[in-house]
Amino acid sequence: MSVAELKEKHAAATATVNSLRERLKQRRQLLLDTDVATYTKNQGRSPVNFSATDLVCCRTLQGHTGKVYALDWTPEKNWIVSASQDGRLIVWNALTSQKTHAIKLLCPWVMTCAFAPNGQSVACGGLDSACSVFNLSSQSDRDGNIPVSRILTGHKGYISCCQYVPDQETRLITSSGDQTCVLWDVTTGQRISIFGGEFPSGHTADVLSLSISSTNPNMFVSGSCDSTVRLWDLRIASRAVRTYHGHDGDVNAVRFFPDGLRFSSGSDDGTCRLFDMRTGHQLQVYARQPDRNDDEIPTVTSVAFSISGRLMFSGYSNGDCYVWDTLVAEVVQNLGTLQNSHEGRISCLGLSGDGSALCTGSYDKNLKIWAFGGQRKVI
Repeated sequence: MSVAELKEKHAAATATVNSLRERLKQRRQLLLDTDVATYTKNQGRSPVNFSATDLVCCRTLQGHTGKVYALDWTPEKNWIVSASQDGRLIVWNALTSQKTHAIKLLCPWVMTCAFAPNGQSVACGGLDSACSVFNLSSQSDRDGNIPVSRILTGHKGYISCCQYVPDQETRLITSSGDQTCVLWDVTTGQRISIFGGEFPSGHTADVLSLSISSTNPNMFVSGSCDSTVRLWDLRIASRAVRTYHGHDGDVNAVRFFPDGLRFSSGSDDGTCRLFDMRTGHQLQVYARQPDRNDDEIPTVTSVAFSISGRLMFSGYSNGDCYVWDTLVAEVVQNLGTLQNSHEGRISCLGLSGDGSALCTGSYDKNLKIWAFGGQRKVI
């Protein structure tokens, strides 16, 4: 068979796949007779009353000399770890703004970081395709640096995200540009399970994000450049439990809803979407309008939920940080327009364990802590 014939067959197969995908999309739309916002408004519910003083910037964490790419809170204590293009991890005391550790990395091109559940270790990964683990109680060397306690190697592409399995200091999941996710034994440095790769139900492009359910730690979701989110079970690595469609661009962020039965995703298509983990249905689309001075819609870089799930925080490439009312799908606040807001792309964000504060990281090299003020209680 000639090259021309192969190209013709490939083009025909691609057209067939695209046609089937469009038919499937239309079929799904027919089954979705309503969404969360429509139902909520029909019940007479109104958006959360949110003023400019209900969420205020109380601290700016300065110390990085490069773009901030990732951050994570300890589950119980008020500590934050941040990763930056300056090649350092910094551990902060969120109450005092003081740095407790500044760790120089072997590879400066870090993309992700995570606290262990007990707060005693931090992990990070990036373009070196390895995940480095540091024990914060280790003795520093002459230059004040903490040595690496474990390096997890095995991925064939950059590490985009890492997260410890809740309440398990020895279990860590990473996502990678090699189209896979891996469950690691941190103690031995060995891979326990590989999700994707040669399995047909895996992602077909770089995996950019992951989120583990806090109510069922055996389940996690991953977002990819193939525009899908996939649900995985740690006990069944051979196939994805379910695949969620809807986005028209790279899925940069995923985050489980507090009840562990739903999750949100953020994409290059400028939307956040809420999915039901059990049915596979898309429950709501949270879409913003194009900027006045630009026809392009800013991409979503990160998402997080308030402790009740009523609010969803989403960071954007233009520096906006929207606070969405998840029930009515309306923006109740834009932190990017408030005093002391970031001056660059919002690259990451996360909520403290008790839900009382939000931390945002940006390409402006800073992190900011936003606390609920005035009469507003934690939502």
